[in-house]
Amino acid sequence: MKTIALIFAGVTLLIGGRTGRNAAPQPEKQKETRAMIRIGLVDFDTSHVEAFTQRFNHLDVAPSEWVEGAKVVAGCPGDSEIMPERIAGYTEKLRGYGIEIVEKPEDLIGKIDAVMIESQQGRRHLKRAEPFFKAGLPVFVDKPFAENVGEAEKMIALAQKYHVPLLSCSSLRYDPKVKEALELQSKYGKLLSADVWGAAELHPGNPGLLHYGIHGVELLYALMGAGCEKAQMTATPEGEVVTGVWKSGHVGSVRGIRAGQYGFGFVAHYEKGNVSFVIEGAAFYREMLKVVVEMFKTKKPPIDYTVMREIMAFIHAADTSRAKHGSIEKVK
Repeated sequence: MKTIALIFAGVTLLIGGRTGRNAAPQPEKQKETRAMIRIGLVDFDTSHVEAFTQRFNHLDVAPSEWVEGAKVVAGCPGDSEIMPERIAGYTEKLRGYGIEIVEKPEDLIGKIDAVMIESQQGRRHLKRAEPFFKAGLPVFVDKPFAENVGEAEKMIALAQKYHVPLLSCSSLRYDPKVKEALELQSKYGKLLSADVWGAAELHPGNPGLLHYGIHGVELLYALMGAGCEKAQMTATPEGEVVTGVWKSGHVGSVRGIRAGQYGFGFVAHYEKGNVSFVIEGAAFYREMLKVVVEMFKTKKPPIDYTVMREIMAFIHAADTSRAKHGSIEKVK
């Protein structure tokens, strides 16, 4: 009888539990329910596909990083002009997490409730996102939103035409330090301007600020909001500084660093003080994904489309200034 009991226990473990090096028992509160939003991922050339899946599915990250209410259930690895060498590894990683892998992005339709377009290359996003707009699914587009203002406008138009929410942003916009800086207005008065610093690695597949510089631009807009009228760029191989002049007359800047230690951070300038902030850790992933889940649930975009468009216009003006050796360009 003892032998039979042991055999039965072993069979139960094999049936009821996941196996494999990356396997972990699924937490009780993450079991799927009708309210659980099923997410699909498109294009696997970024570490975000792993990081986001871990937080949504409660795998291989601390419980403090878990995001509730949604689960990655399927994905399409796609291809890449930026980092094709990453795709195989992330595909295997997600397959080990139990994610269904499909051949084409359109194969996700019918299996998911919302999609996250993860390609690193902005010029791919419009084509990738279009079938999901037409299917009536909420769409998150990872940074950079698009390659240019025109493509950004087309995605916004599709979202409005098919009445589905759209969000594109850098996760750094939602770092706790940004929230802290905005809350300090109760102590120091209105936040008037900001100076941001961060990585500015260049890549021909994402020209200029579209590649890593987008993080700094997003931070600046998270702090100062829309309303930039003109921009000017000073650039060398080692780095760059872009300054923007807002309608209020205040000046904000982004310092992009390509030589030496960069990190991410900013100085916020208030009516009654100046405070420096350094971004550490990766809490911004968790905080952004909470916002994404809320959008998927409510069908309401958390960032106004005019702001998302203006960020692209700011980048265009800055990169035009770079090409013209520091000319002042209108943000339009």
